[in-house]
Amino acid sequence: MHSSATLRYDLSIDPPAPMSHVDQRVRLAALDAFLRQVERRALRMAELACGQREDALDIVQDAMLSFARRYAGHPQDEWPPLFHRVLDNRILDHHRRQTVRGRWLGWLSPRGEDDETDPLAQVADHHEPGPLRRMADEAMLDTLQTALRALPHRQRQCFLLRIWEGLDVADTARAMDCSEGSVKTHLSRALARLREPLEPWL
Repeated sequence: MHSSATLRYDLSIDPPAPMSHVDQRVRLAALDAFLRQVERRALRMAELACGQREDALDIVQDAMLSFARRYAGHPQDEWPPLFHRVLDNRILDHHRRQTVRGRWLGWLSPRGEDDETDPLAQVADHHEPGPLRRMADEAMLDTLQTALRALPHRQRQCFLLRIWEGLDVADTARAMDCSEGSVKTHLSRALARLREPLEPWL
């Protein structure tokens, strides 16, 4: 069982640029704070994309390690789109591997495993709305997650980056490696497809 709390990274292994010991400690502290901030939502995005909690944890841990090694030296205001681009690449890699595996695993009848704990519930969420609001929104969130899973990958990705993460159009385009016009198109189509199942709450 993986736990995001055990994630470790060390800039001294592959330092992005020469820096003093003090500067490295400051950068590591900022990096740790950033990854903790996006951790829970990244896990949810990965789980929505792949449908399996264990796979989602592997994807996010891999994305965090890769991001820390490659982009820790970049300006901090560039971190959100860069991290989500890395995360999206890991999700796409997962889907490619699943497609290959599916050619022969499809012949087997998979058995479900009992869920002992929800790793997502163990990660602190600074945007936690509180128990009363959470209970009131439970049915809507269940419907939203089901509808999000049904979206094409790019539409779901765009919706989560723009609406969930709050990235602007330019940063979303950078994270998705597409034009700003494509971002607007993907979001418009995603919203159109989500309106019907969410109509009772609109």
